[in-house]
Amino acid sequence: MTVERVNVLGVGISVLNLQTALDAIVNAVRKRRKGYICVTGVHGVMEAQEDITFRKILNTAFLCTPDGMPMVWAGKLNSHRKMRRVYGPDLMLDVCAWSETNGSRHFFYGGADGVAELLAEKLKARFPKLQVAGTFTPPFRPLGAEEEKQLQAMVRAVRPDIFWVGLSTPKQEKFMSEYLPKLDVTLMIGVGAAFDFHSGRVKQAPRWMQRSGLEWFYRLCREPRRLAKRYFKNNPLFLLKIVGQLCSLKKYSLE
Repeated sequence: MTVERVNVLGVGISVLNLQTALDAIVNAVRKRRKGYICVTGVHGVMEAQEDITFRKILNTAFLCTPDGMPMVWAGKLNSHRKMRRVYGPDLMLDVCAWSETNGSRHFFYGGADGVAELLAEKLKARFPKLQVAGTFTPPFRPLGAEEEKQLQAMVRAVRPDIFWVGLSTPKQEKFMSEYLPKLDVTLMIGVGAAFDFHSGRVKQAPRWMQRSGLEWFYRLCREPRRLAKRYFKNNPLFLLKIVGQLCSLKKYSLE
């Protein structure tokens, strides 16, 4: 199954909505098609401007979903009228709901101490038939050789269909690209803050702010010290660059 992409500053964003994203995931799980899925917004696209390796990781993903409303607007300006936001937390809930009907197995990797376990508990309470194969809380650094062997052994023993990764961008995408060949999984999906949201650790923005493209402002107000530099640098620069691309002042390759 091939999904069309729209070029956003050299990053190929998959032309999707929640239903077509779920359809692609279902098809991959059923056919045992290995791959990783990046949930990508302005932050990811801007990180890819200076990091060629990261840009290649995004562009070789099975799916690179439009996580932020600016990705959707870029798609619509390129005549993709059915394109909608595929928000990581919403995608996680839809996939979990679907998997209740077929026994697909899930593994949760990431978050601060105890978050992956709490997330699994919350999702099991919401989806009683959900099959959780395991959880793993990584250190805030690359895995050591023994830690990698431990993770590989855990995953080999349970063989999850979907391996959820809750790290930050670009850390989670680089992890998935490196570890997809090393782990006995079908799909890896990087959903970042969804671990904190669905575990109840962090409150989500109201729906109206999500739909209007103002979620970044809500998160900035809650975590100004951590996010101010990202948003005040990335958002204006993204706007400037995307206007240049739309006006054909600069061309970006997906290579």
